Amino acid sequence: QVQLVESGGGLVQAGGSLRLSCAASGGTLSTYAMGWFRQAPGTEREFVGAISRNGGNTFYADSMKDRFTISRDNAKNTVYLQMNSLKFEDTAVYYCAAKRAPYDGILYQSPYDYWGQGTQVTVSS
Repeated sequence: QVQLVESGGGLVQAGGSLRLSCAASGGTLSTYAMGWFRQAPGTEREFVGAISRNGGNTFYADSMKDRFTISRDNAKNTVYLQMNSLKFEDTAVYYCAAKRAPYDGILYQSPYDYWGQGTQVTVSS
């Protein structure tokens, strides 16, 4: 069973950037497809994007695909979410998630098997 811990959240001004990290332990990250989600207060959890096992394929929600980039370093057991041109409406708790994938290239929007505890991102206007 893999454990996930997000970090890198914080307070940033609109137009700024943040890079979130998701560190995995207890499993071999290269066997998992990974996803990022977010949840703002009073809203449903929202899909941000996903990355395949070896990072060759990525997929993003339309509202984020021009500003957010997901990458991974399997040697470091870490997945990243680079967020640029942040907007007030990007304020949310951001979660990473893992799903065992039978082979490379697969992307998942849902469901995921393992979740981190989340990291808060606050964008000031």
